Amino acid sequence: MTENNAGRAEGAEGATVPPTVQQARAAQHWERQRYWEAQQAARQAERLARKQARNDGWARALRPAELAPIRTGTLIAALLSGVAAALLLGDGVGPGLLIAAVPAVAAAGVAARAAGRRPRPWTLVWAVGSLALLVVPALRESAWPSTLAILAAIGLGALALFGSRTWLGVLLGPLGFLEAAPTGIGWAWRGLMARRGGNRRNWWPVVKAAGVGLALLVVFGTLFASADAAFADVLGGLVPEMSAGDGPLRVLLFALGGLVALAAARAAGAPLRWDRVAVAAGKPRSRVEWALPLVLLDLLFAGFIGVQLAVLLGGYDKVKERTGLLPAEYARQGFWQLLWATVLTLIVIALALRWAPRSGPGDRRLVRGVLGVLCLLTLVVVASAVRRMDFYVDAFGLTRLRVSVVTMELWLGVVIALIVAAGIFGARWLPRAVMASAGVTVLAFGLLSPDGMIAESNVSRFEKQHKIDLAYFQSLSADAVPALDRLPEPQRSCALRGINDDLADAGEVPWYAMSLGDRRAREILRERPVRASYETCAALRTFASRSAG
Repeated sequence: MTENNAGRAEGAEGATVPPTVQQARAAQHWERQRYWEAQQAARQAERLARKQARNDGWARALRPAELAPIRTGTLIAALLSGVAAALLLGDGVGPGLLIAAVPAVAAAGVAARAAGRRPRPWTLVWAVGSLALLVVPALRESAWPSTLAILAAIGLGALALFGSRTWLGVLLGPLGFLEAAPTGIGWAWRGLMARRGGNRRNWWPVVKAAGVGLALLVVFGTLFASADAAFADVLGGLVPEMSAGDGPLRVLLFALGGLVALAAARAAGAPLRWDRVAVAAGKPRSRVEWALPLVLLDLLFAGFIGVQLAVLLGGYDKVKERTGLLPAEYARQGFWQLLWATVLTLIVIALALRWAPRSGPGDRRLVRGVLGVLCLLTLVVVASAVRRMDFYVDAFGLTRLRVSVVTMELWLGVVIALIVAAGIFGARWLPRAVMASAGVTVLAFGLLSPDGMIAESNVSRFEKQHKIDLAYFQSLSADAVPALDRLPEPQRSCALRGINDDLADAGEVPWYAMSLGDRRAREILRERPVRASYETCAALRTFASRSAG
């Protein structure tokens, strides 16, 4: 026993390991290395397979149906949309935009019917709302409400075509047009190639009849116009004037009009189904971890509102008593902070709902209670912000920036009220309701004429306080003319001078590019022209520079 133990110790300390043992150990190490590399490769392949499966799943979920061949009606509607865009949009945006959009809607309807899709009530609501928003450029000369209306029309049009109900679908829906536009071109090209051969008997007579009809219109229209001056005036007002220099622009507008119609039809025939893409829910937190920060936030809001109630109910005297500031200074100091507080509150609510505890009815009651209190307190913050802006407008008048941010604050208040309602009645309808509220807000904003409201507010302020900023009116659009026309001279002429010069520089505008506001302004200025001299207006600081705050 002693000798064996000594031999083993000696071998462990000084004896060398035999070569066969070294080779065996090297082989084992190599085998382990190969096994580890194989495991790593297998895990990598599994990750790639899962990623590919997710991508394939997204693709299958986004486009569940095959696209039917394009119908002749869709091609004709797309052609009409392109022609209308080329003829009516070259001189500006007005009623022509709505006219050019109608064939695109028709193209989408024909494609949807060919695909077996039937319009649902919400689809009709979005489609009608989208067209209603395009009425704003026909009514208002001001560019900023018209631009908002066009963007909102795109959003509602995406909802009509893609039928989304989830937040992902509502937010990403308009991106579907980026996919539908290029694929729509290929879809139309395949349809045209298919009709070039065997189906020529079906479409060639239509082309010939359209060509003959157009030739007859040109020949007899020219004869009648040369025979009667009154008819020539009517015809000249209806038919756009085009020159060789307008050719590239008209071709581009034709291509854009047809492309929009094909994209709408392509989306209607096989829409991307954004709401079928599953979004992983956030990891729920414990009650304490989730509720404690929000309860502290509720307490902060409550303390702030306790101070604000005196201001909301007390008016100017309370402002001076508590802060030592004039109402205008007080309003300017806090409005923007309260606006950002409202926006950040919506972000906090969204994140809180994602990580909210949801193990049972008790958790649901906790979430509704904590977030419901936060929403109600935020509504008071919205009222405080609007009241502050009211102070500021009383002191300095209404401007584009002020009316737009107040409108934004009021819409955020509507969104918070919808969130409260969703907590009571369920949230399935909330994404579409928020989008509908945005569309209604933009439509009302355009129909109420922001520039007209600004002019009306400042004219009323002048009648009460005899204070007016004539320099600001130089940047307003023709929508402000009816209200500014109420001013006495020379303030009236000085207020209208910039608008009058802009209309004179624009020259004659055809009916399809002239808004109702433009037409009314021209009529007023034609009946009562601007008469005050430059020197008189300069003495009233009409041409002084100012900020738009």
